[in-house]
Amino acid sequence: MAGYDHDPDGAWDEYQWERFLQQQDHKTEKYMELLEKYLDHPERDQIIAREMGWTQLLKSDGWNDDADALLADEAASNESAEGDAPSFLQKTESFEDHTLYRSAFALTIWIDQLFDEDPSLQNEPAAVKLATHSALASAKLAAALSDDDVDEIGMTIAYLKRALKAVTQSMDAGGQLLAEELITPRQHGALMQRLFHVRDGVISLMGEYRGEWRRRFGSR
Repeated sequence: MAGYDHDPDGAWDEYQWERFLQQQDHKTEKYMELLEKYLDHPERDQIIAREMGWTQLLKSDGWNDDADALLADEAASNESAEGDAPSFLQKTESFEDHTLYRSAFALTIWIDQLFDEDPSLQNEPAAVKLATHSALASAKLAAALSDDDVDEIGMTIAYLKRALKAVTQSMDAGGQLLAEELITPRQHGALMQRLFHVRDGVISLMGEYRGEWRRRFGSR
C-alpha cells in the first residue's frame, strides 16, 4: 500500500493486515471522540494534536494546514487502503462490475425501498443496524475488489472478512426486525435470501484468495 512500509519479509498475510486496519480504526475513533469533546474549545486544535501525538504540528507555524494534511493521512489511511486490493481472480474494469459487489449494492437498494414503504422503520434501532451494516458490507467489498495490486492478497482477505462480519450483523438485525414484528415473514425471507447470497459469495471468494495465497507463499 502506498505510504506504508511493509515488513522485510515481503507481503503481509490477512492477520497482519487486520491488525493494521484495526489500528487505523482506533486512531480515527479517537480523533472523532476528541473532536466532539473539544469542538467549542478555543484551543481545540492544539489539544487534539497533543492527545493524538502529533507533536510536529504543535511546533508548526502553519498549524491548520498541516493538521488538515495529517488528519487526512491518519483518518483516511483505512480508506486509502481500500483502493489497494488485487483483482486477479476476476478481471473487470472496476469493482462496480464485480457480480458480488453488484449483489451487495442491490441489497442496500432493496433495504432503502423497504424503508420507503414503511418510513417508521428509520427510527427503529434494528432497522438502522440493518441499513448501516449492509452498507458497510458493500463498502468493504469495494475495498477488497478495487485494485490490481496482486501483492496484497492478505489485505483483500482482511477486507473480505470485514464484509462477512457486516453481513452477519445484518442477518442479526433482520432477525430482530422479524421478532419485533416490524417486518413480515415474507419480507424477512426475501431479506435473508439476499443476505445469504452475498454471504456465500464472500466465503467463496475468501477461499479462492486464501488458495492463491498458499500457492504463492505457502503456509508462512
